[in-house]
Amino acid sequence: MQRFIDLCPVQESPFLLMDRAALESKVNDFLTHTKNCGVFYAVKANPEPQVISMFAKAGLGFEISSTAELDLLLGLGVDAKKIITSNPIKAPAFIAKMYQHGVRQFVFDSVTEAEKIAEQAPGSDVVIRLTVENLESSWPLTDKFGVGPDEAVNLLLHSRDLGLNPAGVTFHVGSQCEGVLSWHAALERAADVWRQTAEGGVELNVLNIGGGFPANHGADVPSVAAIYDIVFTRVAELFPPDITLEAEPGRALVADAGALVGSVVGKAARDGENWLYLDVGVFNGLMEAVGDIPYVFTPFSDPGTDVKKWTIAGPSCDSFDVVAKDISLAELAVGDRVLITPGGAYTTAYASNFNGVQIPAVIVA
Repeated sequence: MQRFIDLCPVQESPFLLMDRAALESKVNDFLTHTKNCGVFYAVKANPEPQVISMFAKAGLGFEISSTAELDLLLGLGVDAKKIITSNPIKAPAFIAKMYQHGVRQFVFDSVTEAEKIAEQAPGSDVVIRLTVENLESSWPLTDKFGVGPDEAVNLLLHSRDLGLNPAGVTFHVGSQCEGVLSWHAALERAADVWRQTAEGGVELNVLNIGGGFPANHGADVPSVAAIYDIVFTRVAELFPPDITLEAEPGRALVADAGALVGSVVGKAARDGENWLYLDVGVFNGLMEAVGDIPYVFTPFSDPGTDVKKWTIAGPSCDSFDVVAKDISLAELAVGDRVLITPGGAYTTAYASNFNGVQIPAVIVA
């Protein structure tokens, strides 16, 4: 925490402070343990151009879901060969533009999507999104996308009839996955699809293990090395030796390297409850609080020993704008600064100007 405070500029809050050295350390952590697994940063976690440029220089690839993200990367000089998309439902114009720039791998999970890809990106490789359990995830991703093993096999075989190349399987164990059992189960399910598809006359070659690598949101979480160890061991046991392996870390690369800096704008005591109002809340940086993602709140200065339980809320006039409850903090004054960690992922990326509140600026120091 002290490093963020030491790096903090004299600037009006709120803002997101990204630690350049910490970002470099996170990248090195992945590249040290990745072996032959391609690393594609999930741009949605934090699309700050300075962060993307750092990652591109380090040799990472990028996973995107929209034309705007594609334009961002191309504008920063990222080679289209380093870009993939794993969004199973895509706008036709996005598919067409990716294809125009040489991208030839697309994820799908429905007949309609396969037909769109066949029309907009003929002859491309397609990878099926498989549903897997998200039991260890703080932010499950099981409902909106994916199909079960039998349907996955049928869709892969059907894609061949559309002139596409059925290439592989992808899954997502859920964002902020805090255990390793989910990886075991997901890989076994993917291997089942792999075998059944081979029985149908199609040999797959791409296995994309998605994201889910966790950050330090207050719980003990497995390291990158521990997750990769599980993945590489099980892949060697369950899949052919010459497959193409891909991963899409987002949160794990940027969350711990960033901190939101906010200030106290108000206090109240109401029905025995102490309320602390900050200039950053659910609508302008802390949206994940609605999914019970926890944050650590650290005052910049030592306010003393008069510790109380606080309900922390954002600056808007909407009563939905409550960030956390039962947070132990000493008495703070209006104007005091507070460090909110980890803040590097899914903060400014989610932020809006609702109610005229300020979207935090991003500073890379």
